[in-house]
Amino acid sequence: MPRLAEKITLITGAARGIGAAIASAFIAEGAWVVLTDMADDLGAATAAGLGERAVYQHLDVREEADWPAAMAWLLARWGRLDVLVNNAGITGFEPGTDGTVGPQDPEQVSLADWHAVHRTNLDGVFLGCRAALRAMRPAGQGSIINLSSRSGQVGIAGAAAYAASKAAVRNHSKTVALWCAEQGLAIRCNSIHPGAILTPMWEPLLGSGPEREERLRAVVCDTPLRRFGTPAEVAAVAVLLASDEAAYMTGSELTIDGGLLAGSAAAPRAT
Repeated sequence: MPRLAEKITLITGAARGIGAAIASAFIAEGAWVVLTDMADDLGAATAAGLGERAVYQHLDVREEADWPAAMAWLLARWGRLDVLVNNAGITGFEPGTDGTVGPQDPEQVSLADWHAVHRTNLDGVFLGCRAALRAMRPAGQGSIINLSSRSGQVGIAGAAAYAASKAAVRNHSKTVALWCAEQGLAIRCNSIHPGAILTPMWEPLLGSGPEREERLRAVVCDTPLRRFGTPAEVAAVAVLLASDEAAYMTGSELTIDGGLLAGSAAAPRAT
């Protein structure tokens, strides 16, 4: 029996990277998946490549009106929502409308950049959780999975807005979990905290040429397992949290970072 047989799921930021990997893993386990994003062409192509159990819908997680519209469409088609994955997020290092990236440290980051990161990473999760709770309440059960980050568990000197937003996602997930339990609902809410996962989000940070290779090596050397993680490895954790196997897990946070938060490790002995 597939672990997510016939579950109706919605994933934000699913056009590429971790979101696309989660969509693929969910479908492999028998789910129906609504992939949402703002990159419509890429999102539609990703959904088409996943087969008949995948469909794409435009969703700007920052826009309050987009959420009830997306849920109304989903409920009209399937009648219920079983799983929401709030995956959409930005680092603040993506080029802005003027093509430049401003400083992201706590001394120099602009208020506009701070708000932009929080609007996607935190407001989007808040709106998604609220919409999912309203959609799941009639059945009284479901799973909400919020993508936080290792950066939500430790300070990041050069990424103030990103770290703060992901820390807030971590805590809001616990708040949602407690609210559902207080209401007598079997709706679970958990957070995943990836670190050093090689996705397109890293591209603005890595640069190109020799500089890219040096930065890649630096990250790998700092990671006890001495490699980057993959989106598929994060997706495997999401499958667990979406499944009925995790029925007693709520308010939990699962870290997948190659041991970064565990501390430093000695270099492996050469063979």
